[in-house]
Amino acid sequence: SRVIGKLESEIGFELFDRLAGRVVATKGGEALFREVERAFVGLDSLVESANSIRDAGVGTLRVAAAASISISVIPMAIRMFSERYPNVRIVVDTSESSVIANWTATQHCDLGFVSNVSDKPGVVASVVHTENAVCVMPSGHRLSREKHLVPQDLDGERFISLPSGGSSRRAIDAAFPEDGRIMVLETPFAATICRMVSEGLGLSLVNPILTRTMKLPGIITVPFKPNIQFASYLLRSQLAPRDTHATYFVSCMRAAFKSL
Repeated sequence: SRVIGKLESEIGFELFDRLAGRVVATKGGEALFREVERAFVGLDSLVESANSIRDAGVGTLRVAAAASISISVIPMAIRMFSERYPNVRIVVDTSESSVIANWTATQHCDLGFVSNVSDKPGVVASVVHTENAVCVMPSGHRLSREKHLVPQDLDGERFISLPSGGSSRRAIDAAFPEDGRIMVLETPFAATICRMVSEGLGLSLVNPILTRTMKLPGIITVPFKPNIQFASYLLRSQLAPRDTHATYFVSCMRAAFKSL
């Protein structure tokens, strides 16, 4: 009674009539109750909406990735992500690393996954996975039964290379100070390189995530020494707000890389 009396004093009208030992709501009290009820219904709706966003997911997640990552890792990560957020639409774009850096800086994509990084303003890069290069060669090649290969083993061999200027190409070339390779072909995509190798056009050094997932017929992989590291990078925009779906997709990508 004291609480009701205080509320009536604050709002300036009576909420209840006291009649013959019982309490009956006034018209003003009934009107206030309806407004309070609507407010609580609205709060319940907000809570349900928040729970839906958290648990089910809405909207679109845009991911851009280099071709080798799109082919090998992205499908696995999408499967993991969709098990938790089946209603989130995912758009995947594939291009060169420099283009993906531009897309990330301008927030054309929420996340970028690349094999090379550059000093692009507005982009934060971090290593998400590393692998050591393997040598790919046609089945039945003279070197296919070796436990591992060294640079001298490739002397006189036709070599299919990544384009000049990239960090991966520089790391590979640095392993051949006295280069006896025959440089016959050059292409930017590891998937294309593997396909060329399967046709007997030469040997190459590639990131093994691709060979493990594509399982192209007609090629063999052999470990290579010294280790040549291939890194995969995560790109995010400095200006992008924190996003639950993007954060979870990154965790799916890490898990997918680890499972390969």
